[in-house]
Amino acid sequence: MKLNSGHLTFCTNIYAGESWAAHFAVLKESFPLIKKDLSPHEPMGIGLRLSNQASIEILQDNHLPEFKQWLQAVDGYVFTMNGFPYGGFHHTRVKDQVHAPDWTTDERVAYTIRLFNILAQLLPAGMDGGISTSPLSYKPWFTTAEESEDAKNVATQNILSVVEALHHILESTGTLLHLDIEPEPDGFLESGPEFINWFENDLLAKGKIYCSEKLHITQDEAVELLKRHVCLCYDVCHFAIGYEPHTAIIEQLRAKGIQIGKIQISAALKTQLPASPAERSKVLDELSKFDEPTYLHQVIAKRNDGSLIRYPDLSEALADGQNPDVTEWRAHFHVPIFEEDMGIVKSTQTDITEVLSLQKNKPFTHHLEIETYTWEVLPSSLKIPLNESIIRELAWVKTKLS
Repeated sequence: MKLNSGHLTFCTNIYAGESWAAHFAVLKESFPLIKKDLSPHEPMGIGLRLSNQASIEILQDNHLPEFKQWLQAVDGYVFTMNGFPYGGFHHTRVKDQVHAPDWTTDERVAYTIRLFNILAQLLPAGMDGGISTSPLSYKPWFTTAEESEDAKNVATQNILSVVEALHHILESTGTLLHLDIEPEPDGFLESGPEFINWFENDLLAKGKIYCSEKLHITQDEAVELLKRHVCLCYDVCHFAIGYEPHTAIIEQLRAKGIQIGKIQISAALKTQLPASPAERSKVLDELSKFDEPTYLHQVIAKRNDGSLIRYPDLSEALADGQNPDVTEWRAHFHVPIFEEDMGIVKSTQTDITEVLSLQKNKPFTHHLEIETYTWEVLPSSLKIPLNESIIRELAWVKTKLS
C-alpha cells in the first residue's frame, strides 16, 4: 500500500513452502483477500520471499511472465524481497542455519544476484527496489578473532561483487536496486554501531578501491555508488532486543549519509524478572512456551548495573533464569505487532511506535515491511487465523502512520 511515508506490505516468509509452486499457490489464495480488506481500490505491494529453490524455478518455463500477469490482474506489485533465509524456513529445524550459506560463499552471491535480476523484472517503473540479507555470517561459527576477520573480509568482497552487478543493472535499465544488510543478535553485524563501523571501515575502505578499478570511476564517485546500493535493513525487533536507542541510531545514519533501505516492522518478547524466586518461576514458565525447536530465539538480558548478558538461544537463558543479577530479558521471537500486553510477558511494541513516529515525521525510507514469520510456532493463545492476523498487523501500522 502506498502511504504518505512510503510503501507498506508484509513479508511472505510467514507462509510455509519452498518451491515456486508452493509460494505462488498461497499468494493466489491469500493476497486477494488481504488486499480486498485493506486496499480494495488502490494497488498493494508484496514483500516477496523466494527460497533458493523457488528463485531458480520461477525463471524456468513461463513462470515469471505468468506471475507478472497475475500481479497486474490483482493490482499487486513487488518492491522489496527477503533474501535472508536461503533454504528451508518452515517445518524444519532452522536455528543458526538461517545464515547458511553465508556471505563467504559463492552460493550466497549467486542467490542474491538471481533475486535482484528477478526483482528488476517485477519492480514498477520509477520505484527503487531492495532485498534484505543476512549480516554477513554468524559469530559462533568462528572460534578465533583471526578466523572472524578473514571471513568478514571475504564477505565484504563478495558484497562488492553484488554492488558491481547492481551498478550494471542501473546503467543498463535505469532501475535502482539496493542490498539491505540486516543486523541480528550474534550475527557478524548485530547492532547499529557494528553496522556503521563495518560500513565505514570495511565496505567503503575496500569499496573505494574495488569500484574505482572495476568501474573506472573516482573514489568519491565510488563512495556515492556504495551508499546508493548498500543500505541498512532496520529490523525493529533485532534493535529492540539489544536495547538500542532508535532515535540516536537513525539520526547518526542520516548524518553519515548511510541509507535505510527498509524498516522491518517486528516485535520481540520482553519481560521484567521479579526478585522473588517463586514469582520469577512463573515468568520463566510462561517464557518456556516460546522455547520451540525451529528458529533461533536469542536472548539479551540486562543486569542490575545496566550491563548485558547474551544467550545464544532461549533454552540457555531459561537454564540461567534464576540468576539474581538479571532484571530484564528481551528475546528474539517475532510476536504479532498489534499485541503489547500478553499477560505475564510483554512485547517491544513501544519500540515500533517510536520508529514509526520518526518515519512519519521525517521519512527515512520508502519501504516498510511487517515481518512476523513465527505464526506457525506461536503459542496457541496468541494465534488467530493467519489472514486475519496479517490484516490486523497492516491495519495497526496504517493507523500509526496516518
